[in-house]
Amino acid sequence: MTVAEEGLSGLRVLVTGGSRGLGEATARRFAAAGATLLTASRSAPPEDLPGTFIPADLATEQGVAELGRRVLDSIGGVDVLVNNAGAASAPAPTLKRSDESWRADLEMNLLSAVRLDRALVPGMVERGSGVVVHVSSIASRLPQRTEASYAAAKAGLNAYSRELATEVGEHGVRVVCVLPGFVATEGAVQHLQRMADQQGIGLEQVQQQIVDHLNVPMGRPGDPEDVAEMIAFLASGRAKWLTGAEFRVDGGIIPVV
Repeated sequence: MTVAEEGLSGLRVLVTGGSRGLGEATARRFAAAGATLLTASRSAPPEDLPGTFIPADLATEQGVAELGRRVLDSIGGVDVLVNNAGAASAPAPTLKRSDESWRADLEMNLLSAVRLDRALVPGMVERGSGVVVHVSSIASRLPQRTEASYAAAKAGLNAYSRELATEVGEHGVRVVCVLPGFVATEGAVQHLQRMADQQGIGLEQVQQQIVDHLNVPMGRPGDPEDVAEMIAFLASGRAKWLTGAEFRVDGGIIPVV
């Protein structure tokens, strides 16, 4: 499919958490399609990543507000907002998890998106068009032990995304949710390598352990580009009647019940 056929060329796109992993792959995908790209995160992106980088701490109300102001001041708003920034606090038994860690996961994985939408979606409503993509997680459907606060925050993001879609749909704005599964991002691979070193086994063996634990029919982790492709599709005109829905990109994970 050509860039022209995709309909992404010239669109103003903001990808949060766009410096690495899924965010970087998504940013590159939109740039390749001819979009006007902005990325925002705490760490700087690779030097060869196209577009404009805006340093931002999305874990704080002030950080999100400042990012919203800078986007509006620089390009007047966005046509596509990809709320990808997220992070999980340290694993902890559910009944021993502190209020602080609960708040940290809610701030980063739910409220960061709520706040940035509040800053940028009204412009979409006023213009009568726009797409918001919330990057959630399969954990919202299949929470893992010691990760209750992260899973709950992402489940909240799913519910919020669905409700926002009903509110802004009549104004031509679409809101969708993408739920990645086990994806071999750079950060994930580094974590898996540490696990492998601790167990005295190879990286591929650790990956297979997780694939088996999650019961992934495809038998392997996903690539960041797999998720980026779904996000690009959902942002394009080819998905013009898709809103208020969740899209799993997880290799077909089957919950063990």
